[in-house]
Amino acid sequence: MRAMILAAGVGSRLDPLTRNVPKPMVPIVNRPVMEYLLLLLKKHGITDIAINVHYLGDQIASYFGDGSRWGVRLHWSHEDKLWGDAGSIKRIQEFFGDDTFLVIGGDDLTDMDLSAVIHTHKSKGATATLALSIVDDPSEYGIVQLNEDSRITRFLEKPKGEVFSRTANTGVYIFEPSVFDLIPADTFFLFGKQLFPLMMEKELPMYGHITEAYWKDVGNLKIYRQTQLDVLAGAVEVETAMPQESAGVWKGTDVKIGTSVQLGSPIAVGDGVEIGNGAVIGDNTIIGNHCRIEAGAVIRDSILWDGAVVRTNTHIERCIVARNAEIASNYAVFDAIIADPNRPMVAV
Repeated sequence: MRAMILAAGVGSRLDPLTRNVPKPMVPIVNRPVMEYLLLLLKKHGITDIAINVHYLGDQIASYFGDGSRWGVRLHWSHEDKLWGDAGSIKRIQEFFGDDTFLVIGGDDLTDMDLSAVIHTHKSKGATATLALSIVDDPSEYGIVQLNEDSRITRFLEKPKGEVFSRTANTGVYIFEPSVFDLIPADTFFLFGKQLFPLMMEKELPMYGHITEAYWKDVGNLKIYRQTQLDVLAGAVEVETAMPQESAGVWKGTDVKIGTSVQLGSPIAVGDGVEIGNGAVIGDNTIIGNHCRIEAGAVIRDSILWDGAVVRTNTHIERCIVARNAEIASNYAVFDAIIADPNRPMVAV
């Protein structure tokens, strides 16, 4: 079976973090969120993977290359403009051939049993199978209603007023190649607003597979923060980028820690990090690779991306410091995003 990861979108709900970094490259405990997806697909025996890119797509393609580092084969679809999720798979229809295939969003963090979803699809004789999750707030997702045989009888994309279900579409799909007959060529076309309603109208067999696995669409800042803590808490079964050194502490290689440093829990510290004398790395903090925390700095409940610098005696809490950004000495910063190295403080 082949798969496609959808990675072309802008990620505007994570602004300003995604002004210079595409959403699939946003780090979750020092690993791009899309990297976890490659590892998950490989785990379930899916190694031929297409990825569509558009916004800042060169960053994604440069990082992942041909996929050999992860034991997969990557095929790139560079899009001149956004074609929609269904339009994007249509553009590379030949890649999928005549076999069943899987589609997943490039900004999902999940440990879903993909093999179980595939089994449901094949056992039901479905044309399309949607992996589903029960959510508290379904307004940001497509919601579905199932009959007793798990066939989808109703579908509504991102309901605003009418909420008839909390069973949400996760954006993980299994398709038969016959769906391409329903998707027009060279046309912006969406699964939720066009393809699935069309399938319902034609009474094609579309089924749901409800999963209790961890699944988060890393689409906004609140969820982005929460996914970090979920990884450290073991709420999602993923392979972290650095080993766990002790209870609640993950640490990479070549980490230099000065004297009288206080380390909280849980924390993760990436490769090549320097932590100065008397610094405090408080609970629920993730430090990216090659960051520098100078003497007397205090960091709590914060996320630092690779190359970030927190200078002497600066105190930050509940902050996100983007790649290579810097906070000057003797500042106190709370509830902020520091996203631009040339504009060191941007309030949330």
